[in-house]
Amino acid sequence: MAKTALAAALLAVAGCTARGGSDPPAQGLEPPAPTPEGAACVACHREATPAIVTDWESSAHARGEVDCATCHGTAHSSAEDAAEVAAITAETCAACHPDQFEQFARGKHSRAWQSMRAMPTVHWQPAELTGGLKGCGGCHKIGLKSKEEVEALRASGSGYGLASCDSCHTRHTFAKSEAREPEACATCHVGYDQPQWQMYRDSKHGVRHALRREGALPPAASAPACQDCHMEGGNHEVRTAWGYFGLRMNGMGRHPDDTLDWWEDRLTILTALGVLSPEGEATDRLETFETLQILRTSTEEFDRERQRMAAICARCHSPAFARAEFEKADGMVRESDRMLAEAIRIVAALYADGVLRQPADYRYPFPDLLTLLDAPTLIETRLSQMHLKHRMRAFKGAFHSSPDYALWHGWSELEADLSLITERARELRERHAAREEVGHAGDR
Repeated sequence: MAKTALAAALLAVAGCTARGGSDPPAQGLEPPAPTPEGAACVACHREATPAIVTDWESSAHARGEVDCATCHGTAHSSAEDAAEVAAITAETCAACHPDQFEQFARGKHSRAWQSMRAMPTVHWQPAELTGGLKGCGGCHKIGLKSKEEVEALRASGSGYGLASCDSCHTRHTFAKSEAREPEACATCHVGYDQPQWQMYRDSKHGVRHALRREGALPPAASAPACQDCHMEGGNHEVRTAWGYFGLRMNGMGRHPDDTLDWWEDRLTILTALGVLSPEGEATDRLETFETLQILRTSTEEFDRERQRMAAICARCHSPAFARAEFEKADGMVRESDRMLAEAIRIVAALYADGVLRQPADYRYPFPDLLTLLDAPTLIETRLSQMHLKHRMRAFKGAFHSSPDYALWHGWSELEADLSLITERARELRERHAAREEVGHAGDR
């Protein structure tokens, strides 16, 4: 991706002396003086926002003569013209960190904002949760945004935290040492659909990392953080073989691990996601999913990412061990798909038989899993939870070596979901049959 005009201009101003960066200097060292362009900013903000100045003074930016004016421009000089401060975006950072920006732009995190906006019912949520950068927007803000989107957010009062990079390298220290720690991932990879932080923290990887920091393990002990496996060598793409949804759409027989039953289950799930029509035809959502890297549509892409991760695992484990662990986790994907697909078919049959009214905005007589928790009935809401919460926890818990999440928060909840959906469907059919019988009696 080419640098923007803003990035090119910043490149000339900054001289890129901060490229690469390093950890903050030791405590007690005299902070460097700002450039003449930034001196006025520092003098004012030392009174207005002193913590921001302190953070900047401890940063590699300060030592590299990258100060307030370098990134924020010089149009703002008082509280009255604060709106003239230049909006900081990932392209701003790209001026001095082009390699990291290019990597990030290729990866899934850069698609986060568009992924949120692509959800069909996200506009039903309060603006404070999305555009206000709380709720969904609080994590999905890491994604790249168009100039128009940035301007709209600023106009709505949500003009901060738009830079993507500052989701992990928080303002204004922007320390690599912070972004290298697993806690940097915890704000977003936590909770409902992807609690990787809890999974990692309680896994042997996370436990050993904590014990090594506490001194209970020697400094040379193997104790990987999230970044060691998902950002090898500092690569900002952050990709995995299965992707966010844990779905592989590459056709039966095109991957040696596929079976006919598993492929049919995936077809059912893909239809419920709106990627395929009930007749198996691709829809316009497929292109969106491919662009956002939500699922894997290529055997080659899946295998490439799997081989890359296997090589990372082999630094600490034998290749045979890593392969066996992958196979177990793949099996959890397969078994979770089986249960979810069965539940989807139960709900789809209720639509087909007229037992459950299909929402008017659904394209097909099939549940739409992208409505998340905005589904209109309890049985559909439970199906949504089964998909987005419990299936995610089952297979992601397996990949993150978290027995608790794979079993109790994942698989066991899937079983409960399927039982409740089956029972609720039976009740709905009985009520429907009773209403039909009353109607027939009136006709007689």
